[in-house]
Amino acid sequence: MLSNVLGVLEAAGAAARRLMSLAAACLVATALAATLPSSGAHAMKIQKVKSPGGLEAWLVEEHSVPLMALRFSFEGGNAQDPIGKDGLANFITGMLDEGAGDLTAIQFQERVEEIAMRMSFDDARDAVYGSFETLTQYRAKAIELLTLAINKPRFDADAVDRVRQQLQARLAYEARDPDRVAGRTWSETAFPNHPYGRRPNGSAETLASIKRDDLEAYRKRVFAKSDLKIVAVGDITAAELGQLMDTVFGGLPAKAELLPVPAVKPVSGGSTKVVEMDVPQSVVVFGQAGLARKDPDFMSAFVVNHILGGGSFASRLMEEVREKRGLAYGVYSYLQPYSKSAVFAGSVATKNEAVETSLNVIKAEMKRMAEEGPTPTELDNAKKFLTGSYALRFDTNAKIADQLLAIQRDDLGIDYVDKRNAQVEAVTVEDAKRVAKRLIKPDEFIVTIVGKPAKVQAAGSRN
Repeated sequence: MLSNVLGVLEAAGAAARRLMSLAAACLVATALAATLPSSGAHAMKIQKVKSPGGLEAWLVEEHSVPLMALRFSFEGGNAQDPIGKDGLANFITGMLDEGAGDLTAIQFQERVEEIAMRMSFDDARDAVYGSFETLTQYRAKAIELLTLAINKPRFDADAVDRVRQQLQARLAYEARDPDRVAGRTWSETAFPNHPYGRRPNGSAETLASIKRDDLEAYRKRVFAKSDLKIVAVGDITAAELGQLMDTVFGGLPAKAELLPVPAVKPVSGGSTKVVEMDVPQSVVVFGQAGLARKDPDFMSAFVVNHILGGGSFASRLMEEVREKRGLAYGVYSYLQPYSKSAVFAGSVATKNEAVETSLNVIKAEMKRMAEEGPTPTELDNAKKFLTGSYALRFDTNAKIADQLLAIQRDDLGIDYVDKRNAQVEAVTVEDAKRVAKRLIKPDEFIVTIVGKPAKVQAAGSRN
């Protein structure tokens, strides 16, 4: 009888805890959507904060909602995966909340759930990113968990095996996803024998070879104070942030031990590679060398690309490929600067029998832009949209943190938010024409196609 009563009470207590956690999670979600009082990028006051231990961060204080969002990054990313260990950086980002310090994976996750904190990690070519949000009332407890995750992850054997199985299952899914295969194949073709050409998610073989010691060795090499970028937005003061930084990051090594990653350009000369997959429509990825983020012409190239393929339904490619000819639902292009390279690329998905026509239309439109540049009307419309929509990147605390971290990583300066629209507005028709000719070279395109495209054959580089 007593055991039954205790069981009922225990179940009721667990249900109450779940309800409290759900309520806290809802409050976090609401707080994340909070805007600055005078919404907009120019209303922000960005402070440069230095901790007692010498760490630096950017801070935007916003005390109307009891939430703080933290973003940080370590230089390195999956370009730091050793040869034969492809997928290591991605593996470790899946392990950092799987137990730390004296807490097992289950205990760690229970603590996270109890205080409704948000913590996640992600890897990219050049960096490992951390994302963290907490309600002010739980900040001390949340910071304890974040500190453990970064400094004392357990990498227990059972958790390593479980996450490995999840990653291998994802690989099996991605192998049947034409978008994933096309993107991966493009990188392998564009950057042979370079870290940017290796598989960020690894392969079944490389994932199988990764052990606990590999994870810990990567963490010790990459997680260091020398290349750490930090942004905080929300309910925290500069003094509190300084203490937080030293608590979380102060115990890390002073300097990262990064493997050398040489500067590289995508292979030139043009090529087409076809990967056969039994799907009703093919996915095409096309691209070539781009412009570095610090290149003086980058902003002009950004505006030109918006007109060409980055402006969604307002872009030339969308007009020619979708609206006029109905060849595809969507087509786009983009600029992707890396630390050691830069890419100008795009993609389209279309019926197998329409691949050749779609590619011809895309290349023709690219060539026209390179030869003629945009019209004054196109340029004016693009600049109005790009300047008018910029504030939308800063309409929540989480977005502000994301944007400021990107600005930090690109080394654009703490005043970039105030200068950015003027840089867009300064682009002239002459600038756009000159940069379009410099940037766009359809004959240099590396093209990868996944599907069963009709009338398209693989062609090697003409180098």
